[in-house]
Amino acid sequence: MKHFTAIANCTPQELNHVMDVSFRLKEQLKRTGRNDPLLAGKTLAMIFEKPSLRTRVSFAVGMTQLGGAGLLLRQEEVGLDTREPLKDVARVLSGMCDGIMARTFEHDKVLNLAKWSSVPVINGLTDYSHPCQAMADLMTLMEHFGRDLRGRTLAYVGDGNNVARSLAVACGKLGLRFVLASPGSYALPQEDVDRIMSHVPDLDFVVTDDPVEGVRDADCVYTDTWVSMGQEAEKARRVKDFAGFQVDEKLLAAAPRHAVVLHCLPAYRGLEISDAIMESPRSLVFQEAENRLHAQKGLMAVLMGGQ
Repeated sequence: MKHFTAIANCTPQELNHVMDVSFRLKEQLKRTGRNDPLLAGKTLAMIFEKPSLRTRVSFAVGMTQLGGAGLLLRQEEVGLDTREPLKDVARVLSGMCDGIMARTFEHDKVLNLAKWSSVPVINGLTDYSHPCQAMADLMTLMEHFGRDLRGRTLAYVGDGNNVARSLAVACGKLGLRFVLASPGSYALPQEDVDRIMSHVPDLDFVVTDDPVEGVRDADCVYTDTWVSMGQEAEKARRVKDFAGFQVDEKLLAAAPRHAVVLHCLPAYRGLEISDAIMESPRSLVFQEAENRLHAQKGLMAVLMGGQ
């Protein structure tokens, strides 16, 4: 595994190896207050076209805890394919840094960075996928249910977006069942479903427009914002279209009693999730957010530190 641009490009063995390293580093940090300096003297270039809280903090702190440094590069400073051709940026950064993390709009930008870079490239988020989030999500479920998640059901309630795509493939790689509950026009396009199934043909993939039916057998109920960055003009229509899809006490009552709740954040309480559920004992949302740090440290230790 040279780059981490999509879950689909990783084998189950590679994903589990990253998890092994992530758990080891998290346990070491909690036990001793520090990590071994696996990335001492190394620098991660962090390119941001989109604003960020968790992605920026987790990568920067992760590099510091592993003995390296994270270098923040905003789009106005780099100008991918505007100020400077992307292939030039990739080669310049490859000559000065030990890894590149990019959080972009177009997925092709991350793919092209990987094409031209001689150092590892990590997808910090694109409009098409969010693989780092999926790794933190699976790590959180493993902490709660045990390392072997085979046979578990993850029900994603909401917009068929980049997070849903990455989670579906991740579930297929590690043996979970994936249920997508979305209003009809917001479900994943058939071409996306076909692409996902080509990567994980054994995935038990269920699509429904009934959120109650969607969560009926769920071990985990997952949701995300109904209005992602760039969709603000559609907010009023989207809120109307997603009526009945809020993860609240009523919906969770239809799920098994042991089901837990995840949300990749930021959360808009009172829209896709209720405040009561966010703050309930069944919510693992902030454990999930913290695990962005630990899962990404495992990923960087493997890609950049030879673990």
